[in-house]
Amino acid sequence: MPDFSESLAVTASAMRAQAMRLRLTSENVANADTPGYHRKTTSFRAEVEGGRATGMIETGPVRLDQSPLAVEYDPGHPLADADGNVEGSNVNLLMEVADAREASRSYEANLKMFEQIRSMSSELMNLLRRR
Repeated sequence: MPDFSESLAVTASAMRAQAMRLRLTSENVANADTPGYHRKTTSFRAEVEGGRATGMIETGPVRLDQSPLAVEYDPGHPLADADGNVEGSNVNLLMEVADAREASRSYEANLKMFEQIRSMSSELMNLLRRR
């Protein structure tokens, strides 16, 4: 049974990582029109215990994308500088939609694995009870 619980832990960690990615993507989309907003990103890394990879995934720190912000000429805007320029955000909605779709599909695949492992574990318990 430890193999089943380890497998469940691995898929659960992957689902948590993709959920974090979806959360950041939704924050980016929500703030796409916020002046001065920098896109948020995170990275994934393998969890290591005792110098050995556990198979689980953990998210790295949330980072702000340092690519240049879009600049728009709008002298009537309250946040315009002396030249009439307003800094927008560096969120690319097409990129965010693609990231959200990828994260969603990865989450769904891990959820199916989780359900399959749980089902196999349940069937094993039923077989052991029949003995």
